[in-house]
Amino acid sequence: LPPDDDILYEVVDGKLVELGPMGAHEAWLATVLVVHLANFVRQHQLGRVVQELLFDFTAMVQRKRRPDVAFVSYERWPRQRPVPHAEAWEVVPNLVVEVISPSDKGDDILGKVAEYFHIGVECVRVIFTSQEQVYIYVSPTQVRILTRADELYGEPVLPHFRLPLVTLFEEIEEIASPQ
Repeated sequence: LPPDDDILYEVVDGKLVELGPMGAHEAWLATVLVVHLANFVRQHQLGRVVQELLFDFTAMVQRKRRPDVAFVSYERWPRQRPVPHAEAWEVVPNLVVEVISPSDKGDDILGKVAEYFHIGVECVRVIFTSQEQVYIYVSPTQVRILTRADELYGEPVLPHFRLPLVTLFEEIEEIASPQ
């Protein structure tokens, strides 16, 4: 049975795994990214962007995962078909983003990256807020590292999406720093 509503969890090999708390800073960054992605996706009518939603991958692997941010194209889930009233959404996102929190372990993140590609996710982004870096995975072993001087890009899943990382990281700093 799912735990209390306020506890975030995933299901791994039939076992409930409680997710460590996401830091306020990391949650804010994920929210800012969702806003930028959702605006782009809505403007171009490409699909849906969600935050911390549980996805059911049990048709392929014994897992239900909760990426921090995900994009599901209308090709994978038609616009006319509503997101189900269910514990989890049975669809594989095109793009997932994991924002690294202090409670995250490197082995777990690398395992998730490999798993996401195994089930058909096309792009995985991993954001390290403390280093202000974004790891752009195109496969479990091919990665490009972006810094705050770079621009986050959406290819191949969201062509023409651009977000200067300085915008993303500075938006956080302005909000987070004492006035």
